[in-house]
Amino acid sequence: MAGVIILCVMPVYRRYFDPGQLQFITSSTYRRVKLFDSERFRRDFVDVLRQLREQWGFLLIGWVVMPEHFHLLLQPQPAESTTRILQELKKQTGLRVISTLGANRQYPWCAKVLTWLRLPPTVHSDSHYRVWQRRFYPFNVYSPKKRLEKLNYMHGNPVRRGLVSSPEQWPWSSFRFYYLQDFSLLRMDRVD
Repeated sequence: MAGVIILCVMPVYRRYFDPGQLQFITSSTYRRVKLFDSERFRRDFVDVLRQLREQWGFLLIGWVVMPEHFHLLLQPQPAESTTRILQELKKQTGLRVISTLGANRQYPWCAKVLTWLRLPPTVHSDSHYRVWQRRFYPFNVYSPKKRLEKLNYMHGNPVRRGLVSSPEQWPWSSFRFYYLQDFSLLRMDRVD
């Protein structure tokens, strides 16, 4: 087979964001590191999400941050801005996480997490660390029934994972807004 060149082509994933449609988003940390076991990092996540919401003007319907992933239910305007919003959310939270870990590397947990987040030397990048997986997974929410299903899924996630025994015990989701009228972390936008 001399002279034969075999090309390996990576698939191209095209995302279609329908105007006015809600997007259910899932994204995970690099190597599924449980960064958000840290209350400080959960607060940073909420702060960045709040700032981006103000800056971009998207509707936030629901959210949950878990130790190694998050879910959002949002309605961006325009719909195509979903990718940009997620890029900024990951970038800004990632910078905060790496900065905090670097400033506290004398503590064993911080040093260990930095090691887990370190990129292999074969990665050609200006960065030495990665906080988030590169991709995120959008799901078009096309009906009120599906919207409720996704909200219930997010709110039940901490219970299914054994982090708490009931959803109201996990303050890091929109459950408290909807069922306890608790606006202390983030106020949600209600849609019909």
